[in-house]
Amino acid sequence: MTSATPLFGRVCLLGVGLIGGSLAINLREKSLAREIVGVARRQETREQIKKLGLADTVTGDAAEAVRGSDLIIFSTPVGSYAALGEAISGAFKKGAIVTDVGSVKNAVIRDLGPFVPEGVHFVPGHPIAGTEHSGPAAAFGELFEDRYCILTPPPGTDDAAVKKVQALWEACGSTVQIMDAAHHDKVLGITSHLPHLIAYTIVATAQDLEEATRQEVIRYSASGFRDFTRIAASDPIMWRDIFLNNREAVLEILQRFTEDLTALQRAIRWGEGDVLETLFTRTREIRRGVVELGQAGTFDTRERKTPEESED
Repeated sequence: MTSATPLFGRVCLLGVGLIGGSLAINLREKSLAREIVGVARRQETREQIKKLGLADTVTGDAAEAVRGSDLIIFSTPVGSYAALGEAISGAFKKGAIVTDVGSVKNAVIRDLGPFVPEGVHFVPGHPIAGTEHSGPAAAFGELFEDRYCILTPPPGTDDAAVKKVQALWEACGSTVQIMDAAHHDKVLGITSHLPHLIAYTIVATAQDLEEATRQEVIRYSASGFRDFTRIAASDPIMWRDIFLNNREAVLEILQRFTEDLTALQRAIRWGEGDVLETLFTRTREIRRGVVELGQAGTFDTRERKTPEESED
């Protein structure tokens, strides 16, 4: 999709890593913005953004970048939102739209909402897309294609602003859903946050094995363990902030998972094969549903899929 008239004039990207950088590529290639301004704290990162051509202007001054911007996108770890929001609170122009790409939404509304002044529209968002890679060089334009993006505008948000953010994500190839923030956090707690927590734990358990056994685990890794290591390679700062800012939903889901794991442990101990088979059959159907909905995985097109991934 291309637009003769850009959807936005000046777009400010607060953070230009995998998500922000991939958005920048779409903004440029699909003529969705007249001007792209990128913000990064480190000089090394700013130089990389310039070299990759992800923004027209790159600065370390967030308030300077926000001034005059029609759309401001927070794509830093969610734990930084409150301080960053406070730093730029006086720089928004009237009528601007503020959105984000964070994986939790209640905390975003709590931390960022108070710094969005009257006359500026706040439309929190979450593109359900990503890879284990991070940084500007990890960005690629196809990241959002055939993915879902969830928007969680607070009650009373300007409908026209919501529609503009929706149009942005649809232009990037995503299917947009509007959802209550608390419901989003509960759903993502089980579909994304718990799996990451399990992956980090399993890989850490393998790391704690004695040296000889640990080397064999690495050498003979089957597809299951490889998938866990891929997930566990995700940005540690981003995931630290996700767990701390969605703790209620994660702890609730984790408690239910712990109870189910205990029941599975008991079935194995007592040789209850029918219980195991029933569980495995039921969960296999879930996998088939995921594949049928086209949600089997988001992969960087520059990387080869494993045979197991290609079968999907």
